[in-house]
Parts: sequence; structure tokens; C-alpha cells
Amino acid sequence: MFITLEGIEGSGKTTQLKPIEAFFTRRGLKTVVTREPGGTAVGEKIRAVLLNPDIEKMAPLTELFLYEADRIEHLEKTIRPALAAGKIVVCDRFCDATVVYQGYGRGLDLEMIGRLHRMILGGLTPDLTIVFDLPPEIGLERAWKQVRGGSRSGKEMRFEKEKLAFHRSIRDGYLTIARLEPERFAVVDAGADANAVSDAVIALLEQFIDRDR
Repeated sequence: MFITLEGIEGSGKTTQLKPIEAFFTRRGLKTVVTREPGGTAVGEKIRAVLLNPDIEKMAPLTELFLYEADRIEHLEKTIRPALAAGKIVVCDRFCDATVVYQGYGRGLDLEMIGRLHRMILGGLTPDLTIVFDLPPEIGLERAWKQVRGGSRSGKEMRFEKEKLAFHRSIRDGYLTIARLEPERFAVVDAGADANAVSDAVIALLEQFIDRDR
């Protein structure tokens, strides 16, 4: 089973990784929690470049191909081996983030991105994608507050420095692709407190597991 978490900056999706992992552990299911960019030794190096706030300008195609290079390594070294071993994989961002950030956000051709994904993924699609949705003004305020409070590193804030219009396009992109694939996507209100969001996510997972039995 392959589950991915998506959302704008500050949506709190990363916070939900532990409750999700605990949910599957209680059921005796082995889980691999990973992330993009990252998830491998090579991927972490790529992540350091992609999220570095000191890099203010990057060509959209450069950004796209760095993400895809990270994804190829991630699939080869982490995701496919875990799925082949019968484990549940929970990934903080995956290919939908590329569609939204580099497609809807940067304006790159969506069909080109789709062709790349068909080649790279080889038919692999998440079984469930949870989108953590909230207004970008709230998400960005949360993210910068966490940096000021020391609970979040300021070394990975390149996207948070983008203009509000960019983040609005990201939110719109997520909601658009969620409408296009309602059988795969579930949208959660991320504006609630973390415990309420966790309850909603666990309820979704319970429904999903029951449906798949």
C-alpha cells in the first residue's frame, strides 16, 4: 500500500506522519515513512539544493529535473523495495507535488510533466493521496512562526519566500487535481488544530482499509 501526503507550505502534513505510522503499527503493519525531496542519500543532497533559501532564482526546468532525479533514486532505493516487501509506504510529497509546484506554480507544460511521470513511475500510482488544505496566508504564517520559534529549520525555506500569488496557485492546483481523481484523493481541512486533523486522517485511513478488504 502506497500513501502520499500533499499540501501547501505550513499545512501540517509532516506533523501527521507520526500519528499515521502509529495507526499502522497498532495494526501490526510494517510501515516505511519517507519524503520527497530526500528519502535516500543522494536525495538528501538534492533536497539541500532545492530548498536552500539562498538560491533565489532557479530555472523552472532545472527545478523540475532535480525533482525527477530525486524521484528516480527514491523509487529505486526506497519505495519499490519497500512495496515489494509488502510494507506500507507513507511518503511526504510525491509526484503530485511536481505537477502542482512546477506545473501550476511555475507554468511548465502539464503534458510534458505527465510524460516524464509515465516514464519514471512505470505505472506506479499512490493508492491514497491525502491533501492537507488551508488558505496559503495561514500556512505561510504557521511556517514562519515555526522558524522563529525554532521548531523548523530556516535552511529549507526557499519556497516559503515565494510571493502569495504563487502559493495560491499551488493550493488551486492541488484542489484541481483532487477533483480530477476523486477515487484516489481525499482532502482534509488543515485549518483545524493538529489533534482534530489527526482524528480526520485516522478516520480516512480506517475507511480506506475497510474499503480495500
